[in-house]
Amino acid sequence: MKVKKENKAVIYWLLTGCILIFIMVIVGGITRLTHSGLSISNYKLISGTIPPMNEVEWNEAFELYKQYPEYQKLHNHFGLEEFKDIYFWEWIHRVIGRFIGLVFIIPFIYFLIKKRLSKSTIKKSIILLVLGGFQGFLGWYMVKSGLVDEPNVSHFRLAAHLTTAFLTFAYTFWVALDLMFPEKKVIDKKFRNFIRIGLAVLILQIIYGAFVAGLDAGWIHNHWPLMSEGKWIHETVYIEQNPVYLNFLEGKSGVQFVHRTLAYVVVIFILAIWYKAKRMALTTWQTKGINSLLIMVGIQFLLGVLTLIFAVPVWLGVLHQVGAFILLSAMTFTLHRFTK
Repeated sequence: MKVKKENKAVIYWLLTGCILIFIMVIVGGITRLTHSGLSISNYKLISGTIPPMNEVEWNEAFELYKQYPEYQKLHNHFGLEEFKDIYFWEWIHRVIGRFIGLVFIIPFIYFLIKKRLSKSTIKKSIILLVLGGFQGFLGWYMVKSGLVDEPNVSHFRLAAHLTTAFLTFAYTFWVALDLMFPEKKVIDKKFRNFIRIGLAVLILQIIYGAFVAGLDAGWIHNHWPLMSEGKWIHETVYIEQNPVYLNFLEGKSGVQFVHRTLAYVVVIFILAIWYKAKRMALTTWQTKGINSLLIMVGIQFLLGVLTLIFAVPVWLGVLHQVGAFILLSAMTFTLHRFTK
């Protein structure tokens, strides 16, 4: 890995963005699992950065919260102290989002002025900025869905918000890798395309993980490997919704079933990638990528099983989401090492 001296600062900038997105996803997971995401019902880009600073401001925020379905239908037993607890996680989630925006925009402008970015990197950085802005919009759009009639955000919007965060991270990491590994390499195109398919399946699994989170589908069928005692497929998987296909998009049981099934598919794909790679002459970094995939898919599968069996305790739910993030990182790195 021969990094050009002028690219080092840009690489550090991009990797810092990756770390911040990683932190953002962790806090977002805690926010979701603690049901804190609807505690701030308005959006103020600048003034919203500062939380309530005294008892009067806290009471004003609490009174605003009382006007919406989550308080009226779920949390009407809350006092001010309970409200402060859930407010914290949503507030820190939003603050980190704003900070990430500054971390991307300010250095980008600086590197432009100093002419430290190639034309290719400028184009990629603009895509990153667009993705970041779109991610912020999706966060607002998601929260909005839980402020109308029911105190639950749309699981489709949640999936869009979470998946965009994962993809923004993966693309940021990819751009950094382009600068870290500028050399060309001989590749097996069929093998590269096979890894691409594996990545697509992993992204689909991440989307269904968001569906499970959005529908609270992890709190049912808490058995493994069977969905319930004596049943591989619970009957609610295919009779909960009408028409039938909606079971696998909107039904709790159907969505959980797809997420369970895709877990096996992801494992099979990564085992196949590892098996095919064994027959190839690999570079050191390619070998590291393949091995990291194998290790992480095993850890992530185990975390998924434990999260299900123990009915999604917050710490396990967050660890499972972190596992998905690291597995995506390993897949992105591996694909990059077999590309170009």
